[in-house]
Amino acid sequence: MQKIINAHCHIYPEKIAEKAVLGIRDFYDLDMSLNGKLDDLIRDGDKVGVTHYLIHSVATTPKQVKSINEFIADAVNSNPDLFTGFGTLHPDSEDIQGDFDYLIELGLKGVKLHPDFQQFAMDEERAFKIGEVVSKGNVPMLVHCGDFRYNYSNPKHIKAFLERFPDITFIGAHFAGWSMWEEATRQLSHFENLYVDLSSSLYALTPETALELIHAYSADKVLWGTDYPMWESVSEMEYFNKINLTEEERSKILYENAAKLLKLE
Repeated sequence: MQKIINAHCHIYPEKIAEKAVLGIRDFYDLDMSLNGKLDDLIRDGDKVGVTHYLIHSVATTPKQVKSINEFIADAVNSNPDLFTGFGTLHPDSEDIQGDFDYLIELGLKGVKLHPDFQQFAMDEERAFKIGEVVSKGNVPMLVHCGDFRYNYSNPKHIKAFLERFPDITFIGAHFAGWSMWEEATRQLSHFENLYVDLSSSLYALTPETALELIHAYSADKVLWGTDYPMWESVSEMEYFNKINLTEEERSKILYENAAKLLKLE
């Protein structure tokens, strides 16, 4: 039976989950059926046989960093065989190094950033300060990439960051350029340290275009994910199954690439 890792999942504490999901809905003008809570994530993933989840959340202010990282760590500790957690950092924190050291102490395995929510560009010094810390810490970084409405994570800014930090294992969410997929591929697909996930993308791409993007980045560096709670696992797997991949490529994207990156095996 095929093992599956959902490599892009946002979760929220019970008391703020509804507000957080409404905020995402309004930001992207999207109808959403999932509620952002841990038990709902598992129920959704069980429908397609997900065996492991990469979970995270994003701090929109520096003061949120500590509590969010503790929340993600607690979720991981509740079932460490099921979850891997990435922590959050904020570019306006007065102690980015201290925040990073604490998330590592908590057992989190990487860093998640969302430049559009956190309102910083990936080619400015604030981003580079985070890059210096993550580079020294030798953990992967998952970054929301692309949005035609904003300039923060435009592919040209991602390119500048990748050129500055070639030793960071960088996961570009949404084929490294949501709503700017082909432009991102042209600018970024040659970077050896770049992985991509295909979350929040397949709904907008034909299976043929998705296949071209996968091959541009290499099936060895693509991860399956749903961007929970934005999309349901069943529909995301249906989209994925329409792509004309080999069984070897499918297995790599659904499990092997993420397992290697997250050091699960």
